[in-house]
Amino acid sequence: MHAPAFRMSNVRATVAARVPTHTNPRETTMQIKRTAGALGAELQGLNLATGLTPAVAAEIRQALLAHQVIFIKNQALTPAQFLQFAQAMGEPVEYPFVKGLQGFPTIIEVKKLEHEKHNFGGVWHSDTTYLAEPPMGSMLLSREVPPYGGDTLFASQYAAYEALSPTMQRLLEPLMGVSSSAKADVSKTREDRIKSDGKQEAPKDYRAEHPVVRTHPETGRKALFVNVAHTSGIVGMTEEESAPLLRFLFEHQIRPEFTCRFQWEPHAIAFWDNRCVQHNPVNDYHGHRRVMHRITLRGDKPV
Repeated sequence: MHAPAFRMSNVRATVAARVPTHTNPRETTMQIKRTAGALGAELQGLNLATGLTPAVAAEIRQALLAHQVIFIKNQALTPAQFLQFAQAMGEPVEYPFVKGLQGFPTIIEVKKLEHEKHNFGGVWHSDTTYLAEPPMGSMLLSREVPPYGGDTLFASQYAAYEALSPTMQRLLEPLMGVSSSAKADVSKTREDRIKSDGKQEAPKDYRAEHPVVRTHPETGRKALFVNVAHTSGIVGMTEEESAPLLRFLFEHQIRPEFTCRFQWEPHAIAFWDNRCVQHNPVNDYHGHRRVMHRITLRGDKPV
């Protein structure tokens, strides 16, 4: 059953939503331009550098719930301003493997340098599902972008779940997936950053068990919650039993009709709901530098 705040019938269909203009300079008129059919929207008319009133912050948060991933361009923010925006959206937390910026422990650099071959997190995934309480969301602010490539793909796990047959939905709903930070699919994509910016005290392997299908705590919608980067098995099944089922889900949940694609520009923000969205940074810009600042927001235990 959907949460009350999400029952407005026009929320998901909104192409252009407006926030009333006030005399307060931090108030603004915000337009919402949808990116794709399954998910994604660009928010226009915002200047995050001036800060947000509670009313505007609530409108942005509602846009996130409605569209699952939101994009805000032309935001030349300092680390302090970026952190202030994140704090208006949730509670920033430290990333387990990489140190934060000096003076800003919850902001990490996500970068690939000219000589590097692997990009950070360069595989389809939901962030840090190997933690007992995976993040509510994550946001990236582009600092340096390559002359071409380096786009990020996003996939709606609402859409992935809802496209399954009722029989498959019933099969999956009682199952628990096992997530590991040491799964080879993604550990290699962290190597360069751990060498340069790694935390000495970080454990080598985090593990957690979460529902294969989770219910979003704010919208009440169901979403697939497995991913090829971290999900290593299913509780109570042998590897031989779980592998074919997981292989099917990993392929199904990123079908093109469930996705959108964001082409980065300097000073752009992407903010996604990690509870119902996967993402994949495309590694197609070898020989060029790409630098992002990332903030992760505290989540809760999936149910």
